[in-house]
Amino acid sequence: MEVSLTYRIFSATVILLLVVSGIAYADRLPSQVPENQKISISTIIDVVGFVSDKSYMSWTIDDSETPVTTKQLNSGTGSTPTVLTDEQVRALAAAKSTIAGLTYSVGAGNQLYSLTVPDYLLSDLALPNIAPTDPWWGKTWQSILNTLDSSSYSQTQDTEYGSIHDSKLNPGESIAIVTFSDSIMTNGGHLMLNKDLGFDSQNKGKGLSNLEVEKVLTYESIDGSFLVGSEEWSLDVAGNYANTDDSIRCVFASAKESVIPAFCNVVKAKSELINFNSGQVSTKGSLRAVAATSDVPAGLFYQIAVTPIPGSGSGFAEGTVKTEFAGSIMEARGKSDSPSATNQWSDKTSVSGGIKNFQKTFGYESGVTI
Repeated sequence: MEVSLTYRIFSATVILLLVVSGIAYADRLPSQVPENQKISISTIIDVVGFVSDKSYMSWTIDDSETPVTTKQLNSGTGSTPTVLTDEQVRALAAAKSTIAGLTYSVGAGNQLYSLTVPDYLLSDLALPNIAPTDPWWGKTWQSILNTLDSSSYSQTQDTEYGSIHDSKLNPGESIAIVTFSDSIMTNGGHLMLNKDLGFDSQNKGKGLSNLEVEKVLTYESIDGSFLVGSEEWSLDVAGNYANTDDSIRCVFASAKESVIPAFCNVVKAKSELINFNSGQVSTKGSLRAVAATSDVPAGLFYQIAVTPIPGSGSGFAEGTVKTEFAGSIMEARGKSDSPSATNQWSDKTSVSGGIKNFQKTFGYESGVTI
């Protein structure tokens, strides 16, 4: 919506609310790391003159607990490792480069000293590109582990914890990427600003937030001065499929499926003040990106209100205000890595001139249960 008004009354109140409702498989948030942080910043400004105030935050957290099965060479007399063919060594090297958590150790003469395989791969075809004449052709990872001489190798089971990486997410893994930025600049005039930022990296339940920012500013131009500002929030949550067991806290909750499917969802909220000459602006934003269990949904909430300065003679705020809300949603079914549902959406508003009332509210939640 584009509106330009200079000499007449302008009044607009627009409310947008997006909620993914009902019982749905969707965002499965990562859980907190053992060491957590709390950050709080409070800003109060009352200045006639030049002002620059900027805040920025980028937060990425990955969560994966992948069981792995390891065959390790036993020490002592008679511990003779398997001797691999050159083709098997090449095939293992190629597999390791594409499969997170797959490791092996090969010594002199192609002797295999250890092999570690993520448990979710055990029933998968191990080396599909190996020659049909090779003894490992057509075998699963479990079958290959079984061929290793039990008198020479001992088997252990452990858990590998995930880390931030750019490759495809493993089954059971989820990641959240959060960015926030806020900036205000004036080249003169009278600015009064009160801003509070609070961050807590610990697990949060429904209705609670990891990041909250609230801001109220009043600005009045002097001798042609103006204010410019922007605020932007982004929440990017993705995950591969995970078992439903132990993922939901409520004992009365029932799941139709044995797994929580893969997903990749990104939502953004942004506002801008351009050549703002006078008015009062209040914004409030919050997001949730970390939770202990999968029944706590991801959330992003933002609101902005622009009104005249209380008691001003003109009865208008003056300047240009823009907002943009957007999202890209992809959801799979079962253990598939192909989307079964996609949803791209956006909402843009721009107003310019004498502003009597402008309000915009955005809400987003996505999770196993809402």
